[in-house]
Amino acid sequence: MHEFLIFRLYGMMASWGDIAVGEFRPTFDHPSKSAVMGLIAAAMGIRRDEEERQRDLAAGYLMAIRIDGPGILMRDYHTVQVPPAGKGNEKYHFVMRKDELAVHKDELNTILSSRDYRCDTVYTVCLWGSTASPPYSLATIQKHLHNPAFVLYLGRKSCPLSLPVHAQIVNTANLAEAFGAVRFPDPQFISQLLCHNDIRVFWEGDEITGFEREHTVIRRDDSSSRKRWQFLNREEHYALIKAPGGG
Repeated sequence: MHEFLIFRLYGMMASWGDIAVGEFRPTFDHPSKSAVMGLIAAAMGIRRDEEERQRDLAAGYLMAIRIDGPGILMRDYHTVQVPPAGKGNEKYHFVMRKDELAVHKDELNTILSSRDYRCDTVYTVCLWGSTASPPYSLATIQKHLHNPAFVLYLGRKSCPLSLPVHAQIVNTANLAEAFGAVRFPDPQFISQLLCHNDIRVFWEGDEITGFEREHTVIRRDDSSSRKRWQFLNREEHYALIKAPGGG
């Protein structure tokens, strides 16, 4: 038997950061590993500048995502005012957004961008240790998800959670059984958002899954440095499965 931590993510808006070039900021259709581990780090009070703790957290666990409700894509035309960064020894460092906007308006520049969001998406996330001794027990992570140190959000600070995560620990033979064993006390409107036929599941590692993978892709979303926004490649497997209670 293996121990799994499973929780539900739902929000009216979410953004899961794809590779961004220029003014376009796309999003994946399901959470990146860096986003999920960042959410867990926030719950546990681990700051972005605590590089060693961040790396230990990212390396200590494997992750799977089940897309229960795909939601819809929304594209936002976005304008942001920013002050000049400066050069060399005169380079400016702004601690907060308030400091940036305190610069005289004649010195502000305007950046135009298009940003993608997923609206009304529902995900079930599963987490388990990648080693026999991960940095924190799943029970500890569960406790902090229910009482987070920092505000939890879905990829961007403008995308807060809309429902509690209802983190649960299950002991099953494999990942497929873990997903099948968990139940959430969702409000009635959630059922209107869920897929009731085939749904997609993504996971890393391939030892205790119980799924028959259909293909594998490389995602560059395994955080290497939160301070420098650097990411590593990882393998992500995919399968199409029957929805809970589906035909």
